[in-house]
Amino acid sequence: MNYPPLVRLSAICISLLIVSCHFRRPRNASDVFLDDERMDEISGIVASADHPGYLYVHNDSGDSSRFFAITPDGQLRGIFNFPGETPPLGVKDCEDITLGSGPDSGVSYVYMGDIGDNFARRKYINIYRIKEPTLPPPALSVNVDASPLYLQYPDGPRDAETLMVDPIEKLLYIVSKREDSVHIYSTPLYFKDHDTVTLTKKATIWLGSDKGKWITAGDISPKGDQILVKSYRKVFYWQRRPGEHVWQTMQRQPLSLPYIIEGQGEAICFTRDGKGYYTISEGRYPRLFYYKMPHLADSSHAGTPVVF
Repeated sequence: MNYPPLVRLSAICISLLIVSCHFRRPRNASDVFLDDERMDEISGIVASADHPGYLYVHNDSGDSSRFFAITPDGQLRGIFNFPGETPPLGVKDCEDITLGSGPDSGVSYVYMGDIGDNFARRKYINIYRIKEPTLPPPALSVNVDASPLYLQYPDGPRDAETLMVDPIEKLLYIVSKREDSVHIYSTPLYFKDHDTVTLTKKATIWLGSDKGKWITAGDISPKGDQILVKSYRKVFYWQRRPGEHVWQTMQRQPLSLPYIIEGQGEAICFTRDGKGYYTISEGRYPRLFYYKMPHLADSSHAGTPVVF
């Protein structure tokens, strides 16, 4: 059927608009967006140790047991599938990812936190330890081995979206999400396959009561001297003192660092040099934000004290 020229022109304009929205073109030349629609519910991010500049990200509930490698400009570089413990997808609700040492000296490991529990019903949560993989050809999917750890809370099930590794004391840390005052738990970083461990409750902290207060992500810098935790609206920062435990550091009042509020921001990580941090939200083709770390030694450029 032949349509009038004006109708054809309108159809072309609408099609171009749809394509433009679908791919979410950057507002500025420096804006970075993930380029693959399979990464549509990003809930965790961490900077690779073995592949400088690359990042690992993963989706949360509804996805299978896998994570992705991306370039700093948002391109999918690899997909890594690992055997999970929860059928049918392998995992229930992965909420954070981090890096640390492990049983083999000099080897970097990915730690995947299947720790989400919206209704606080899970008897056990899982953490998977995976050797940092070799990058496959771009966007190729490969299988990797994983060692699972079963964890339970000493005070009953709860939801959490923050998993961190303390490289100094060799501990895994979990921070709960939904309470008015959130709880900090730890367990030794080194474990055997299929170990079952009860977490140790270390502290309870209050990070405000404003809308969007729930704690959704966190990271400890590779040197162990800086800590980031984020809610839906703020990024909290602590500088760790020599000889201080992470949970002790987090009991001091944090600073508030720059953060552009995202649609559903549930991921944060340091760069490997600790001089910056990334955040990213759930959603199709989400924007990857990078922030330079303020010069905290210079009070004129420091983060601002959090006002609760």
